[in-house]
Amino acid sequence: MKIVQIGTGGWGKNHTRILSELGVLVAICDADIEKSKEYGEKYSVNYYQSLEKLLESEKFDGAFVVTPTSTHTEIAMKLLESKKHVFVEKPMTYKSEDGEKLAKLAEKNKVILTCGYIERFNPAVDVVKKIVNEKKFGELVMLEFHRENRMPLHIKDVGIIYDTAVHDIDTANWLFNDMPQVVFARAGKIKHEHEDFASIMLGYKNDKVAIISSNWITPKKVRKFSAVCTDAIISSDFITQEIVVEKDEKSETIQNEKQEPLMREIQNFLDAIEKKTEQIVKSQEAVNVTKIAEAALLSSQKGTPIYLNLK
Repeated sequence: MKIVQIGTGGWGKNHTRILSELGVLVAICDADIEKSKEYGEKYSVNYYQSLEKLLESEKFDGAFVVTPTSTHTEIAMKLLESKKHVFVEKPMTYKSEDGEKLAKLAEKNKVILTCGYIERFNPAVDVVKKIVNEKKFGELVMLEFHRENRMPLHIKDVGIIYDTAVHDIDTANWLFNDMPQVVFARAGKIKHEHEDFASIMLGYKNDKVAIISSNWITPKKVRKFSAVCTDAIISSDFITQEIVVEKDEKSETIQNEKQEPLMREIQNFLDAIEKKTEQIVKSQEAVNVTKIAEAALLSSQKGTPIYLNLK
């Protein structure tokens, strides 16, 4: 298995470390040649400044695209046209129609296209999904997400909805095993060029709802969610991966082995290429998350709910 990585920015350095640990990294490409050289030498792999040169010089099976969102479409398109398996960091594209084009191209060329919705690989989310599917505490009726922190310095081209809230949009779809029919949102900006706080409500069928609160204002890092079921509330922390179930007057902590979600996510992509397992995040699901993010921004601008019909 031979894998290349395009982009080695703030989050990308973690992919590089894991791909190297797994022994599959063969080359790095970054528009900043100094950065490309630094990581190439650090992990003893070839390094490039241009994607064209990499495609011309390297034989490889798959690629990780960890570059600014605005560049995803062009880079992924070239890789898919070369019949390479592609992992794109979230969100897959800035415009959903670009995502649709990529998904169709991947299907046509019979290659995998996936997107970095990492919380699907968080062991805590795994456990909550299992509990929900088994209806251990009745029906899941409501989800609440809180994701707060100072703005990451490497984010320049999108606001909090595309960078941060998309994680919780995807997790809500995953836990409900459904797509929302309506989106209502309020967002604004205090300190940044793009929106830096947002509250999003996703309405699913049978009155089920997900409420997503995100901001880049709070000094403390918060990554929490709650699943409200008919017989209990299941609360979890994405960072500590601890799960607490509250039922009547009693609460119970579910013991869970902590694992690095990014390692699990990358391993799933590699296993899917080798047909050892199913690809977890499908390209159309990633396109749908972008459509929901677009609807949230539009809802906030118009002050009205936006109705969706997602496949």
